[in-house]
Amino acid sequence: AKKLGFSDSQIAWRANVHELDIRKARKKMGIFPVIKKIDTFAAEFPAKTNYLYLTYHGDTSDEVATTKKPKAVVLGSGAYCIGSSVEFDWSCVSAVNTLAKNGFETVMINYNPETVSTDYDTCDQLYFDELSVERVLDIVDFVKPKGVVVSTGGQIPNNLVGKLAASKVPIMGTSPVNIDRAESRDKFSALLDKLEIDQPEWAEFSQNSEALTFAQKVGYPVLVRPSYVLSGAAMSVAFTPEQLKNYLKKATRISTEAPVVITKFEEGAREIDFDGVAVDGKLIIFAVSEHVENAGVHSGDATLVLPPQKTYFETVKRIKTIAKELADKLKITGPFNVQFLAKNNRIAVIELNLRASRSFPFVSKVSGHNFIEIAIEGMLGKVKSKAWRRKNYQTLDLNHVGVKAAQFSFSRLRGADPTLGVEMASTGEVACFGLDLHEAFLKAQIAVGFRLPKKNVLVSTGSIRSKADFLPSAQKLVKLGYKIFASPGTSKFLKENGIANTLVHFPLSKKSPNISKLLTDKKIDLVVNVPKNYQAEELTNGYLIRRQAIDLSIPLIVNPQVARLMVEALEKYRGKDLDVRGWGKYV
Repeated sequence: AKKLGFSDSQIAWRANVHELDIRKARKKMGIFPVIKKIDTFAAEFPAKTNYLYLTYHGDTSDEVATTKKPKAVVLGSGAYCIGSSVEFDWSCVSAVNTLAKNGFETVMINYNPETVSTDYDTCDQLYFDELSVERVLDIVDFVKPKGVVVSTGGQIPNNLVGKLAASKVPIMGTSPVNIDRAESRDKFSALLDKLEIDQPEWAEFSQNSEALTFAQKVGYPVLVRPSYVLSGAAMSVAFTPEQLKNYLKKATRISTEAPVVITKFEEGAREIDFDGVAVDGKLIIFAVSEHVENAGVHSGDATLVLPPQKTYFETVKRIKTIAKELADKLKITGPFNVQFLAKNNRIAVIELNLRASRSFPFVSKVSGHNFIEIAIEGMLGKVKSKAWRRKNYQTLDLNHVGVKAAQFSFSRLRGADPTLGVEMASTGEVACFGLDLHEAFLKAQIAVGFRLPKKNVLVSTGSIRSKADFLPSAQKLVKLGYKIFASPGTSKFLKENGIANTLVHFPLSKKSPNISKLLTDKKIDLVVNVPKNYQAEELTNGYLIRRQAIDLSIPLIVNPQVARLMVEALEKYRGKDLDVRGWGKYV
């Protein structure tokens, strides 16, 4: 079975036993994989690189070049996909470099050839193999490391912690017990309650009627997180009982084995990211990054700003206090990330991840302090040295601003609706620096392919709240000399408020002048289209406008907060050359 490629877990499923029972039986029978070296020279010369893999098709292991140094294993991030990209590989490579600098022989387990961590000169031994419990345990048996780093590769290594710990694998950093306390929704929620830290109301349900009752009690909209998912849908926002019923009926299988989690969704709230490193429960360094978009846009898609420009100092202080409490109670040693919700002086914790987040490279580059290097040195006990403790890391009072903008691939995904919501859609990101928020924001937008508008702007802003929010921005656009074209409702609202604009009709109306014709003729330099809600399921005018803008490569903004910031930035920098400097000139 092993030679045919069956995993321990597949055999365990067939035999109706636990995966680790199969492993135990296999080892007792002397059934082990062997290590083979990938021949990087195609047999022309002897291969010297430690590119390794495990196989059951071999009698003996190839010779692996090794030293007498203590060994440390770093678990990589696996495949690049939406939600897990090069950001985590940066953390893995930083971990490998820091371990090497501290006298360790470094071992990387990863299976993605696109990563830097799988380059020939990054680590001492590369196991180009899958990130499964079975494979990691097989490699650990061969390597016999002093420790395994699970906190830099994102969620994939984090999910292996429990089983690795059960097999007595030495986990570096925060203890597996405390990782479980943070990962388990029930346990973490109970900890927040004990510490009297606010959190959005949530509950698990296995019956439709119970879910509807809870939603009615906390008030719509609600965020639905299914435990069992169909059609790739991960999360959804329901604004009415009908939407909630429809979602539960279409997208989830309601059963006691797979309950859904329903959380009160706060409209108009702001999301704030806290990235930190703690050692023995003491906070060593942290960064507070604010989202430009309101809560409801996935943190991986959000435009991130560091240091925060619009968050009150008292709010930052409160966030730091909560993070310090959590670090202390969970005895954190290593990297961690907390996502906060801020609304009307209320601070609530959304979740805590006991690992590096996708914003760790961003906060490290902006602050000039490598958070992962600090985390690994903390794990190695360097925090006990006086020189290490005397360091004063500054991440709030900087002379520059960093802005991270997301890169999307909607132009390559035919028919996809280019909107931002609770499910992550971005496939990359860019970070740029400036002496102020507007300069950094414009650079970041240009870096992800945004072209600054020259003359004509199309505005279609959905709800009355969005129309009112955009009103000051529309006034500024007119003052700057832009000509505004607006859809019927938006046009009427703008005219009622004294803002000149040209009425254009929706694509589905077929009336003239028509938005579709205007876009096709490339008469528009920028489209501002704000959807009415987070999940529009039918073919709408808004969808047709957004899709056509993407297909014709016309810059598109779908978020009201980003639209407002863009207009402010154009007001300040239009026609001026943006100052371009190297990273070292800022940090």
